[in-house]
Amino acid sequence: MKIEYASTKVEAQCTSLKEARKLFGGDNGLAVSLMSRINSINSAETIKDIVLLPPLHFHALKNKDGKNLDGYFAIDVKSRREPWRIILQPLDDNGEPFVPCNIDEIASSVKIVEISEVSKHYE
Repeated sequence: MKIEYASTKVEAQCTSLKEARKLFGGDNGLAVSLMSRINSINSAETIKDIVLLPPLHFHALKNKDGKNLDGYFAIDVKSRREPWRIILQPLDDNGEPFVPCNIDEIASSVKIVEISEVSKHYE
């Protein structure tokens, strides 16, 4: 699967162990786990491969603080116990978001995702 990044900062955090450690305040375990998750996304043929991996806990995001999060999803960086999530959005073959984004209908055809952030989304 192809990964696009919302910014060069997000790309650096997801592709550089040094930047990932910085993001996680020096926590090497979280940094290594993030690299592993990114490798899992890269290795997947479609987003369905990610949806079907229970340890990733792929889930839709709900609107938060007035921010419309329709079409955005999250996976755990390490586990449910950790607050860190990779926030991503499925894109069509033209690099555009699906509107509406019914993941059950499109999962087997989505080959591009955009990672918008790695954050403590629920805090």
